[in-house]
Amino acid sequence: MNSNSKRSMLIKRSQLLQQLRAFFYARSVIEVDTPMLSAGGVPDVHLSALSTRVQVPGVRDPQLFYLPTSPEYPMKRLLCEGSGDIFYLGKVFRDGDLSPRHQVEFTMLEWYRLGFSMFELMDEVATLINTFLKRPLNIERLSYQQGFAKYAGIEDILTASAESCQACLKQHGVAEIVGVAAEDKALWEQLILTEVIEPQLGLKEGKIAMTILFHFPANQASLAQISVDNPLVAERFELFVNGMELANGYHELIEADLYQERFNTALIERQQLGFKSIALDKQLLTTLKNQPLPDCSGVALGVDRLFALQQGFDDIALGIAFGLEDC
Repeated sequence: MNSNSKRSMLIKRSQLLQQLRAFFYARSVIEVDTPMLSAGGVPDVHLSALSTRVQVPGVRDPQLFYLPTSPEYPMKRLLCEGSGDIFYLGKVFRDGDLSPRHQVEFTMLEWYRLGFSMFELMDEVATLINTFLKRPLNIERLSYQQGFAKYAGIEDILTASAESCQACLKQHGVAEIVGVAAEDKALWEQLILTEVIEPQLGLKEGKIAMTILFHFPANQASLAQISVDNPLVAERFELFVNGMELANGYHELIEADLYQERFNTALIERQQLGFKSIALDKQLLTTLKNQPLPDCSGVALGVDRLFALQQGFDDIALGIAFGLEDC
């Protein structure tokens, strides 16, 4: 990229960041600046946190701190303390992945809306994305079950067997996968989602569109509430454009005991997989017990992906000042 092209990219990126902030200021959502260091990390097995050691004055040994994979935990503490609607626009870090859609250091937009249902937040995310694209995209809304039925031919994935999932992968020409236990239905299901379904999401008749997949299975709830209407599904959604995930949102879990329970389950899963243990965020757990989280929905959106989509880049590194390879 020559100097003129780089300057043009930087100007356009600056304009996007300014306009994103204006989107929330117009809705009386305040921006918050959360810490880059935390004594507690995220136990989710799908996230790899970077860490560093800090020589804290008065403490003999350097102390372990984690860099944020998202600003979720400190933002939830602020919500408990009465912040009201808030958003964060800044850097986060996730180790172990580098590709045209991933950077270890990237820019995230995360926001929380008090009193919003999952569906109300889905609408706001779609509005935000269409605000910054050159033309508004058609929006497809599908439940997780409907997505499997439409794009993988499995009518009820919640009750489908591991064998039927394997048959689906074979039918769609996915190369044979070794190392997965034949009875591990959850993993076969995840492979269908990533290998068969996701590449088709956010496309309509060959044109770029927007697909929102919602009501993920309860065993994929993360920190979302379980639906009161159907205990088999969680109040969680993901948004895709042109086969690429742009946003992941929840009707947020409230109960402190359930946070502890889900964190403990994740720690056990980490141990079973041979991953390093993660120190839990005690500040978050204590805050949730003393000052419960208000009813709210929250979402995280990849800004580098949004900018690449807006500008027609096929690699998010083309839309940032310096990728990891240039550092």
